[in-house]
Amino acid sequence: MTDSRAASAASAPTGSTRTGSTRTTERSPWPALWALVIGFFMILVDTTIVSVANPAIKAALDPNTNSLDNVVWVTSAYLLTYAVPLLITGRLGDRFGPKNIYLIGLALFTIASLACGLSSSLEMLIVARAVQGLGAALVTPQTMAVITRTFPPQRRGAAMGLWGATAGVAVLVGPLAGGLLVDGLGWEWIFFINIPVGVIGFIAAVILVPQLPKTAHKFDIVGVLLSALGLFLIVFGLQEGEHYSWAPWIWTMVAAGLAVMALFIWTQARSKSEPLVPLDLFRERNFSIANLAIATVGFTVTSMALPQMFYLQLARGLTPTESAFLLIPLAILSGVLAPFAGKLLDRTDPRFLLVPGLLLVGGSLGIYTALILNDAPIWAFLIPSALMGIGNAGMWGPLATTATRNLPPRQAGAGAGIYNTTRTVGSVMGSASIAAFMQARLEANLPGAADAGASFGGGALPPQVVEGFSTAMGQSLILPICVIAVGLVAVLFMRRPSMIRPHGAPREAAPVERAAQEAPATAGE
Repeated sequence: MTDSRAASAASAPTGSTRTGSTRTTERSPWPALWALVIGFFMILVDTTIVSVANPAIKAALDPNTNSLDNVVWVTSAYLLTYAVPLLITGRLGDRFGPKNIYLIGLALFTIASLACGLSSSLEMLIVARAVQGLGAALVTPQTMAVITRTFPPQRRGAAMGLWGATAGVAVLVGPLAGGLLVDGLGWEWIFFINIPVGVIGFIAAVILVPQLPKTAHKFDIVGVLLSALGLFLIVFGLQEGEHYSWAPWIWTMVAAGLAVMALFIWTQARSKSEPLVPLDLFRERNFSIANLAIATVGFTVTSMALPQMFYLQLARGLTPTESAFLLIPLAILSGVLAPFAGKLLDRTDPRFLLVPGLLLVGGSLGIYTALILNDAPIWAFLIPSALMGIGNAGMWGPLATTATRNLPPRQAGAGAGIYNTTRTVGSVMGSASIAAFMQARLEANLPGAADAGASFGGGALPPQVVEGFSTAMGQSLILPICVIAVGLVAVLFMRRPSMIRPHGAPREAAPVERAAQEAPATAGE
């Protein structure tokens, strides 16, 4: 009887634990998660919101050139400084505390947002965007690390459900918010809007996010340099490849990046001290598969938006805001259903959510393709939007939960950095690949248009090219369909986690690491 009571106290519901006559109130991790979600949401929105504002930014800051080269760097600079440091910033959270690194990153991002809005030249804006990306890289891994370290495995599904809902909705809210702000207030306000949100998020994090124990890590300087160089070469090459017509030097740069990353992995495997990326994490099958799957998800979500928006705006004549409104069912259903999917994930095999989720996303893209090729009425595009929202709910959170469920606490930052790096590189690959694939389909369907890419930059299309252009955009969606199918096949090989809470079992209040952390303190007393 005594043993069973002790076990019950160790896994008491959120609120308290009891030892003898002493009662200790446990702090619920949910307020901290909500505080972190504010900054995380703002950063993810910023990855897509600028795409809508690029024409207005060019008109204001670069009106005297006919090339889009310069304005593209408003997005490229952000993505580079966001993607490249993620492996390192995840480790910084382990070493100096995720709360401290999160606050530094959020402050940097908010100040850079003010600089972006006040920019009087394109060069100043590009530099400010690069600083924004660095702030985002500091923030992103800490959100996952805090979840891993404050929620026990039996409750992590619901928490990652909220994280996944935030990620899924933010990617879609960006174009909608961007269209409304640019049309109503001007391009500067896509950056100014971050300032009050950032201040609120900073104050909330200071008050609600706990100071978690720091882990004494030795920084692998060689690993830091190799990973940064390798990721820079790969990400830069993929981003700029289409712009430079995939010149030989671009392929050389990507190949050099892959070679450097191979050298990086070799040094990590042979490291006798503490590697930047603990390769032992990949011995966990679900972690490895979740990373492969999130790369396909990042690729798909990034690549599917471009042909859809080009078709709706150029072939059908919708404004950016009107086009974004068609994504409302996706955003609402994804946001509402993701927390429920997370709670269900605490009790079931992740494949029961991931397989239907990925199928729905791939199927909805197939419906989009059919609607585009058959010139369907605009209202019909709400149907695949709704199906994709349901699919997103079973995709983002379950993948993140499955990747992090078995991570040891001292590796939470490293695991989060790897996962977010994989997602971001997948997104960059999607952006580069869809641009090349769209151009190829345009040349195949409109062989008479010599300079197709330049002639489709904006405005209404001539009636004689609408059909060929629409066909090209519909066929372009085949690429993300094929890639998400790879993710679907991958998740079939996942294992059922051993830490799934049976239906009706009590929820554990304290994370696994807390017992280990409190034991030394108790002994000292």
